[in-house]
Amino acid sequence: MKDRTRVFAATGFTVALFLLVQLGALALVEPFQQAGYQQVENPSDPTNSLVYLVAILVMTAIMLAIIKFEVDWLLRGGIILTTGLLSWYVFSVVVPPVVTATVGGAPVNVLAVGAAAAVALALVVHPEWYVIDGAGVVIGAGAAGLFGISFGLLPAILLLAVLAIYDAISVYGTEHMLTLASGVMDLKIPVVLVIPLTLSYSFLDEDESNETEDGDEAGESEDREEAETVAEEFENHDEAERPEITDRDAFFVGLGDAVMPSVMVASAAFFAPPESLVSGIALNLPALTSIIGTMAGLLVLMWMVAKGRAHAGLPLLNGGAIGGYLVGALASGMTLTAALGL
Repeated sequence: MKDRTRVFAATGFTVALFLLVQLGALALVEPFQQAGYQQVENPSDPTNSLVYLVAILVMTAIMLAIIKFEVDWLLRGGIILTTGLLSWYVFSVVVPPVVTATVGGAPVNVLAVGAAAAVALALVVHPEWYVIDGAGVVIGAGAAGLFGISFGLLPAILLLAVLAIYDAISVYGTEHMLTLASGVMDLKIPVVLVIPLTLSYSFLDEDESNETEDGDEAGESEDREEAETVAEEFENHDEAERPEITDRDAFFVGLGDAVMPSVMVASAAFFAPPESLVSGIALNLPALTSIIGTMAGLLVLMWMVAKGRAHAGLPLLNGGAIGGYLVGALASGMTLTAALGL
């Protein structure tokens, strides 16, 4: 019963983190749009998805090169700087401009800059699991909000569909994510969400072997098992178990697995016609059903994890987000053509 309670609590915590990212993205949709943060001139252009996919491949290659040449400090520094930048985007529209300073002739929200700097500094001096999760939620919501208002319905659907296929290939086929994941797990940066299974768990105190032991496939060697575990954690192959989920103190969910389905949610809220269901937040019916679809995919994934089976996360999560969106779009009166952004 105790072990079951731990699993349920970990599942609930994972769901809560995903919901925070998605609801945060929805809360940022309108402020980002009003602040002029839309990243492309024509959000309906499907080639936007292609450009982003190329960027992913390039960044993956750069990260693998950094890991190969053992200059991990460069990767850690780059991620922390990126975290600070994304945090500033978020805080610039959330924190009231009570204190401002003029930089280059433009007003700067000093409190927003300070809050973003505090997030980055916390990752440098004390990257405990709750610091990483907190930073992950902030930048995850920010990234999903930015991409949500920048990718129209068709580009968002294409992006999520191709990334789901890429995720499966990179895990079950080329397995290059194994190398990438094993290289970033020790850096203690918000590329993962850390899900503790015990109240006494400390990410700072966990040694490398415990960090990497997380989800392996039966019949493989110890090294292969550890590598697969890391990849599962990094990707949100929320991980299988080794040998059982209750034998570990924590598992890891890739931040990208929370962000990518949230892009569909934010895009649905911004580009689908039905009005918002809730005052003060961009939540229409297609966005709501996309959230429900994401959560359904997440729960199935967690069930597989509890059974000790390792899987790529995005096929289930992105599939749930897209399927949920289409159900809500059609239920709200949109035609299938309009729902697909055609």
